[in-house]
Amino acid sequence: MASDNMIELAQVRKSYFIGHPNEFEVLHGINLEIRRGEFVAIVGASGSGKSTLMNIVGVLDRPTSGSYSLDGVAIETLHDRELSRIRNHKIGFIFQNFNLIARSTALHNVELPMLYAGLSRHERHERAKELMAMVDMTDRARHQPNELSGGQKQRVAIARAMANDPAILLADEPTGNLDSATERMVMDIFHRLHAEQGKTIILITHSPDLAKETDRIVTLRDGQIIDDRKGVGHA
Repeated sequence: MASDNMIELAQVRKSYFIGHPNEFEVLHGINLEIRRGEFVAIVGASGSGKSTLMNIVGVLDRPTSGSYSLDGVAIETLHDRELSRIRNHKIGFIFQNFNLIARSTALHNVELPMLYAGLSRHERHERAKELMAMVDMTDRARHQPNELSGGQKQRVAIARAMANDPAILLADEPTGNLDSATERMVMDIFHRLHAEQGKTIILITHSPDLAKETDRIVTLRDGQIIDDRKGVGHA
């Protein structure tokens, strides 16, 4: 019987070499399982290892030791080209600083992942328009990022993350640069994607209030999981 876990990390450690023979270990034997369709918050102070853990989960980096299985596939056995394909098709990334291409329109920013995935121009354009409508940004489709507010940029970034219909959304402090009203709007989009499309969502946040809205809160401290409890979900 297939496991219901989409993400399985076992004894994952990550070290960085800071000059021979010194080695700096950031993650100290992480064990973490995330089920398909779960909405999980990862919380912890700066330096707790959250970003390092997310880089590994998002296959942007490899563990120094331990194992990582994503959808039943042992990530450590894959070549870089295979990892790139997983990042493009299976995982949607959303960042605090948006990471939009400055001289491209909002619509073209959303189309870009589909270009790498090999979709035709017509398919990219139609899908991007649907996604812009999903985040209520149709009227801003032709604007460049410098013509958008922070909340509008983040909505475009969410649409872009959804371009190839990924199973997993990784959101690294996605509301960190937003005011409270815009933060609410962005979180409501995440809840909708979770409830209506069954996306597995992993949210890094410093906000205890936002973390409580998720199914589960995993707390990191000094590179170790010190707490793993249920959230209250979304009212």
